[in-house]
Amino acid sequence: MSDGPLQGSSDVPSDAFVGQVKDALEHLYDLRYLQQHALTNGLASEEPDSPELPGKRVRRELLQAIETLSPGEDVPFRAAHARVHNLLTLHYLEKVTIQEAAYQLGISVRQAQRNLREGERSVATILWVRRSVQSEQSPSTVDLSSFRAEMARLKSRARQTDIGELVERAWGAVAPLAQKRGIRLDLHLPTKPIVLQIDPMLAEQLFVDLLSVAVVKASGVSVRVGLSGEADETVLTVGFASRSAESDETGIGPTVKRLADQLGWSVRGERGGEGDIILRTHMIPRCPTILIIDDNEGLVELLMRYLSQRACRVIAAEDGHNGLRLAQEAAPEAIVLDVMMPGMSGWEVLQRLQNDPQTAHIPVVVCSVVANPELVQALGASVFLPKPVRQQDVLDALRRLDVV
Repeated sequence: MSDGPLQGSSDVPSDAFVGQVKDALEHLYDLRYLQQHALTNGLASEEPDSPELPGKRVRRELLQAIETLSPGEDVPFRAAHARVHNLLTLHYLEKVTIQEAAYQLGISVRQAQRNLREGERSVATILWVRRSVQSEQSPSTVDLSSFRAEMARLKSRARQTDIGELVERAWGAVAPLAQKRGIRLDLHLPTKPIVLQIDPMLAEQLFVDLLSVAVVKASGVSVRVGLSGEADETVLTVGFASRSAESDETGIGPTVKRLADQLGWSVRGERGGEGDIILRTHMIPRCPTILIIDDNEGLVELLMRYLSQRACRVIAAEDGHNGLRLAQEAAPEAIVLDVMMPGMSGWEVLQRLQNDPQTAHIPVVVCSVVANPELVQALGASVFLPKPVRQQDVLDALRRLDVV
């Protein structure tokens, strides 16, 4: 029988629930095991047709809980109040033994065991409270098809795309609504194509939403749409006369903003003359690709979450051979590389990257529990980050390389 938040209102998890969390942490990379785990009981599926999702959801919850315990970016690795987070990361994410983790943190094995038990209970408490809050919400208020869940299901499909064609397709989708309301489109597109590396599905949906807003809110007979390419960005403007007298009523809802964030763009509404509203979409053309080469699936997911709010495309390889192949095929702007991998080690991957003219120019961030920055530099890597790695460390490294 499951023992979870649905069975009680206490904010303190039962010992049985803590035991379930510990067991799930010990099998963090065994999706088949997690798929049948007790923690999946009562877990609402974001995608019922995907048999692996409950196990992945459990793992994501565990990783998020561990990340929540991070003391912050400026805290020294061996600081006492960072031990719990670092022990959880080293032992369960990095699969470092308790003895080795204790050595790295400069504490006794007994102290490491105590802190690890404390960490397991903290993770259990976080999951317990979160699930208790969710269970108190009625099904109508729990949006199982939320934007975040929908985006999580989509893989990046960025490719070279003509923005003008997308605008025309979006208008075609909105045209029946415009005809019903008696709205005419004044479309002004440049004679030359404006091509950006983007996900066309997300961009087209954003344009459809913006044009729909304009058609619904327009008080005149036309909606004016203009597209222009500037030095550093492309701008789409949607203008229309509005009946609304409220200065902040521009019609840009949360879905539009989230789609823009997903694309790395910005959307803003402003008041023009004589009651006009102008919606401007600023499209940043630069969307760098970052390749992660690491056999640790949990850490790959963690790094992807670290970068999820940045305008970049993240791809991953689970071993050195696939990493070299993706480095040639995808031509990433940066590579995050682990060195301790079965088969081809990260050291060999780094040397092959440097010896291949097709990949030698790509900056490499070596992220490893093995602290050997001099060797990393000698082999041509740009940055060394010791594990466990924090979000700010990753972002700072990529900013120094002018990638994000």
